[in-house]
Amino acid sequence: MKTAASTDRVPTAEWLRKRFAAQPACDSPQEEGVPAGPLTPAAVLVPIVLHEPEPTVLLTRRTDHLHHHPGQVSFPGGRVEAQDRSPIETALRETEEEISLRRGHIELLGCLPCYRTVTGFEITPVVGLVTPPFELALDAFEVAEAFEVPLSFLLNTMNHQRHSVDVQGVRREYYAMPYGDYFIWGATAGMLVSLHRFLCR
Repeated sequence: MKTAASTDRVPTAEWLRKRFAAQPACDSPQEEGVPAGPLTPAAVLVPIVLHEPEPTVLLTRRTDHLHHHPGQVSFPGGRVEAQDRSPIETALRETEEEISLRRGHIELLGCLPCYRTVTGFEITPVVGLVTPPFELALDAFEVAEAFEVPLSFLLNTMNHQRHSVDVQGVRREYYAMPYGDYFIWGATAGMLVSLHRFLCR
C-alpha cells in the first residue's frame, strides 16, 4: 500500500493501527538551539478523530493572554507532574483538563520519538484514535478554541513548509503548515512532521 502522503487514498483506522504495531524506525525533527543539560519532561496527545469519510487531527488554539506561546496552535498537553505515572498519563490528564475529552473515547496507539524544544522541554507525543461522537468543554483560561484538520492534509509533504526567524541575531528555521485561517508552526508542526515520518516511511 502506498503511503497516505503519496496517494489519494484516505488513511484508515486499520492502516494507522498496523503502522503503529509495526513500530517503524523514525527520527524526530529537533529545534535549533536546544539547551544542553536536563530538559523538562512534558507530553501531548495527538488525537486522530475517526470521522467519515476521513480522519482528522484535533488541535487547539491557546488563549492570547497566556505567558507562554499565546495564541499558538497546539496539542492538548503539558509538563509531567509528580503524580503522573508515565507521559501517557500526563497526556490523558492534560487533555481532560484542557478540553474535557475523556479517556473512554481514546484508543492509544503509541508514542512518537521525543521532541526537544529550544524552550527547554522534552515532549512525548502520544497518539490516540478518538471515536465520535463526543462533546468538548474548553478550559476558558488556556484554550480559545478547538478545531480539526484532515489527517491527509497534515501527512502531505506538499503542506510542510520551512520558515525562518531572527532571534537575538540568530536565524532559526522551523516547520509550518498553514491551514485556512490557522498557522500551525513550531513544536506542533514539528511533531506532525514526526508523525508523517513514522507513518509514511
